[in-house]
Amino acid sequence: MTAPFSYRTLCLAALCAAAACTPPHRVAGHAANAPSPGAPWPGNPRAGAPFDSTTARLARRGSTIPEGAASHMTSLALPDVIDLALGNNPATRISWAQSRAAAAAYASSRGRWLPSLQVDATGGPSKAISANPARLPAERSVLTTTVSLQYLLFDFGARGGTMAASREALFASDLTHNSTVQGVVLQAENAYFGFQAARGLREASLQTVRTAQTNLAAAERRHDVGLATIADVLQARTALAQSQLASQSAEGSEQAARAQLALALGVPANARFDVMPDTGATPIAAIAENVDSLIARAVIGRPDVMAARATARQGQQQVRVAQSAMLPSFTMGASSGQATSNNTNLEGKTYALTFGVSVPLFNGFARESDVAAARENAAAAAARADQAGLNVAAQVWTSYWALQTATQRVSTAGELLASATRSEEVARGRYAEGVGSILDLLTAQSALADARAQSIQSRWTWFSALAQLSRDAGVLGTHGESNLTLTPATPGSNR
Repeated sequence: MTAPFSYRTLCLAALCAAAACTPPHRVAGHAANAPSPGAPWPGNPRAGAPFDSTTARLARRGSTIPEGAASHMTSLALPDVIDLALGNNPATRISWAQSRAAAAAYASSRGRWLPSLQVDATGGPSKAISANPARLPAERSVLTTTVSLQYLLFDFGARGGTMAASREALFASDLTHNSTVQGVVLQAENAYFGFQAARGLREASLQTVRTAQTNLAAAERRHDVGLATIADVLQARTALAQSQLASQSAEGSEQAARAQLALALGVPANARFDVMPDTGATPIAAIAENVDSLIARAVIGRPDVMAARATARQGQQQVRVAQSAMLPSFTMGASSGQATSNNTNLEGKTYALTFGVSVPLFNGFARESDVAAARENAAAAAARADQAGLNVAAQVWTSYWALQTATQRVSTAGELLASATRSEEVARGRYAEGVGSILDLLTAQSALADARAQSIQSRWTWFSALAQLSRDAGVLGTHGESNLTLTPATPGSNR
């Protein structure tokens, strides 16, 4: 008689188990890991494979380009930029998918209040070793089909707590999506303002180059007629080279700002798009509301703070669920079955109605520890909600005064530009008439270039500061509207 498991079989099984526990050295013919801690992993073509069609569709689900936007991708205005960002930025698709998953989880928790219905079919041939052929044959075949219903009558709050926790999780997910939408709008606006500022600085630098070229030509003419020394020409050439370097740097900054705008739009940086030049006058305005009212509004209604409060309420419901696990539960069941067989003695119908009670007695104090853990998690979630309110207050305070400063800078930069322009005109005229020095002219030119840059930066910084305060206060609209009350600012005032 041969033993079912020989010594050889046991050795082979041990070797197979050891091989299964040993990490593989190669996967699909390629190295599974880096050869050493200080060396990079050589890679596997499958690891970085592109999405398949199904995954690609999931990744792009919900991505939309507003109707008509494709026809003017090279002349986008701010509303177009925001619409493209909201419909095409992956961040909104991520939060949207997460909120839909939370809605499905809430629907699943509601299903626990309904009875469960199940159909089972079991059977097959069997052979009895010591059967009585007069009563039952040794070889028989039985198929039993059963329909069973189960319903949880009462569980001291487990179902209700689970559904309430899922509801709060859904609220938190939806509010997080709203916060993400506001964040994408702010990102799009800041990228748009940053690109416009970079473009304005590049154009201003080109204007400075043209002015430096004019100054060099004037210095050379004066030198040719003996009214200026070679030092004037060299200084003018130096100023021209410096302005050209600044222009080249400004062009690089413009391209970097364009990449940030593409990121906000959710398109590749090398995509073909452009925005319309915006050189309109800056509406010098100040915030009419005081900072205390803005903080109070943000603490109550900002989506991310509301989401933190919903998460804290979810933690409280989790305590309720953990406590219910320490209490009995009552169930009811009913079933009906039909058995078919090659023997009539094994055929027939079955019915059952059952009532059950489950009483937890002892499991090593695990349930008590689960309740304690749920309480501490709820306390941590409540503290995070409190911290979120404090963070919002600090953000609103900071952005409020940043807007006040930006408002003052717009007015001051305008005065600086007017003064520097007039000073450069006077210095250029004096030099042309032979009563001014090249140093005075170059100094005035440098001051004018700086004033132009300050004017451009202050203008777009004001728009960014307004958008930031709107978002921090929780009132930034989906079209970029600030929804803040503004009043005309008095030049030189300090609100």
